[in-house]
Amino acid sequence: MALVLTKTMDIPKSLLWRDGNGRKVPQRPSGILFGLCGPPGRLTLVGERAMRHLRVFRGMICKAPLVGQLAKLALEPLPPHRMMAAALRGSIVSLAKGLSAVRLQPLCVRPLSLTASQNATLESPPARADSTFKVTMVPGDGVGPELMTAVKEVFKAGDVPVEFEEFHLSEVQNMASEEKLNEVLTSMKNNRVAIKGKIHTPMEYKGELASYEMRLRRKLDLFANVVHVNSLPGYSTRHNNLDLVIIREQTEGEYSSLEHESVSGVVECLKIITREKSRRIAKFAFDYATKKGRSKVTAVHKANIMKLGDGLFLQSCAEVAELYPKIKYENIIIDNCCMQLVQNPYQFDVLVMPNLYGNIIDNLAAGLVGGAGVVPGESYSAEYAVFETGARHPFAQAVGRNIANPTAMLLSAANMLRHLNLEYHSNMVSEAVKRVIKQGKVRTRDLGGYSTTGDFVRAVVANLRHRPLH
Repeated sequence: MALVLTKTMDIPKSLLWRDGNGRKVPQRPSGILFGLCGPPGRLTLVGERAMRHLRVFRGMICKAPLVGQLAKLALEPLPPHRMMAAALRGSIVSLAKGLSAVRLQPLCVRPLSLTASQNATLESPPARADSTFKVTMVPGDGVGPELMTAVKEVFKAGDVPVEFEEFHLSEVQNMASEEKLNEVLTSMKNNRVAIKGKIHTPMEYKGELASYEMRLRRKLDLFANVVHVNSLPGYSTRHNNLDLVIIREQTEGEYSSLEHESVSGVVECLKIITREKSRRIAKFAFDYATKKGRSKVTAVHKANIMKLGDGLFLQSCAEVAELYPKIKYENIIIDNCCMQLVQNPYQFDVLVMPNLYGNIIDNLAAGLVGGAGVVPGESYSAEYAVFETGARHPFAQAVGRNIANPTAMLLSAANMLRHLNLEYHSNMVSEAVKRVIKQGKVRTRDLGGYSTTGDFVRAVVANLRHRPLH
């Protein structure tokens, strides 16, 4: 049987990491795979050459496609020439001597990819995590605090091992200051993961052009915004079975906050496009397409009018596309893109674009599958990840009325759990939300129903596969 150590002995801290359930397990340095055991009471440390058919995936030892043979393979004696180097044998012996005091648990073995129906049959919850993940929470304005309450209720019901550090930051509720902004930034940098509502930006000029939203993105260098527009099973729209991804560069472009009045009545607003950031977002889009098994990337531009600015963006995308010959590359003008999305959105797969175009297309595409209340989004830098709704609207007219749709925020929270390698909890939350929508009995007003936010949250909690026993 394949086993993994849940308590380690005499292993340097540099060789330890936490798996998806928060347990400390040994990692595999220099091609060495830790954690395979032979008969009870004897530890076998296997070299990667000998076990090249196995690999570690998010803390789990998996074999594809014949997972069922893993136990047999793990128990077979290994030829001497495939064992570890003699320099490590002393460590093996000292570790094996202490096995009697070490608690071992079976490793969860499952295929690398499971269909929704297969996931639904996995009713047994994983072992309780020894620790929790800290996540920064910024509710924002409008219905943001109500949506965050929904997330916390579902996480509590699902026994999700996440602890929130909550900060209230708003430019319209007298809760904004440099000190508060720095506290939020410090928390985000420490936790590296955050979930955020929309921070409303007032239109009045008060001496600072850059909004708090933009300042957060720049300080954390959240250059890539990803919105996965996916039709919800059970909710019919004009275009069903949509599945496209919008990737937006969100640190420059028209949102550079460089405006000035050159002479009275004449305002200049600068749009900044750089080769470095254009190539970076293009590479992100092609890497995303490669990783997710998508076949086409389309660059959206207006280079026929802005020949230098959008021309540089288009040229950068074309240069990066040459490095990915297996991914089809196209480009389309922004106004034509809007029309094509409404007429035939199935022609698109992954779209990459500068800042302003991305903001427009995000909202247009969200309207194709049900509106701002159902589309999740996320923003990435090299180090940090922030999860939020795909179409950023405060929905101020719904504040306090208990009518907001928490679907987008709950799906964003599920994506956050997947980012934290909490696969079980992520699937549990997302499947519960989709099951409620598919059943059609509990729907908020934006989806044609009469249910309240609280009704929807209670329905999601009732559909969770696992809830703690009280």
